Amino acid sequence: KMGNLDKAVSSFQKALVIKPEFAYAHNSLGGALKELGKLEEAEASYRKALDIKPDFVEVYSNLGVALKELGKLEEAVECYQKALNIKPNFAEAHSNLGNALMELGRLDEAVACHHKALAIKPDFAKAYNNLGIALMCLNKLDKARAAFHKAIDINPEYAEAYNNLGDALRLQSWLT
Repeated sequence: KMGNLDKAVSSFQKALVIKPEFAYAHNSLGGALKELGKLEEAEASYRKALDIKPDFVEVYSNLGVALKELGKLEEAVECYQKALNIKPNFAEAHSNLGNALMELGRLDEAVACHHKALAIKPDFAKAYNNLGIALMCLNKLDKARAAFHKAIDINPEYAEAYNNLGDALRLQSWLT
């Protein structure tokens, strides 16, 4: 955010020259590369971290996000499921899995994933927003609006939730 991502990448790369099997540095490098929009490079870095530390649960979720952004939705789903096999109470992975399933058109499964995330982490505004989007896709507009309102209650500065609430209200006005 401060324009230091290139410097961060350089720093992570230096750490890896010193200690090539440093899984945490590969994960961090992947995150910086993803933020720079270098998704293929991020994917490679995350995969290297998993080669070194196959039970690194956060990396499975991070890799899933990169794969989803690359349009590799089935692979993203597999990554989230691997993360959840290791850490079943990983709320972010449940929500991310829900997003990937939603893009695959598996809306009921997506809703269930977001509900699981919220059962684990009841103050997870992003999961409420994601739930609202999935419910809106299912044309369950009252429930979608309630989910967006909950996201906003948790985080009053959540612009995306306000935008999505507006979309749900507009859609509902068209249908009535």
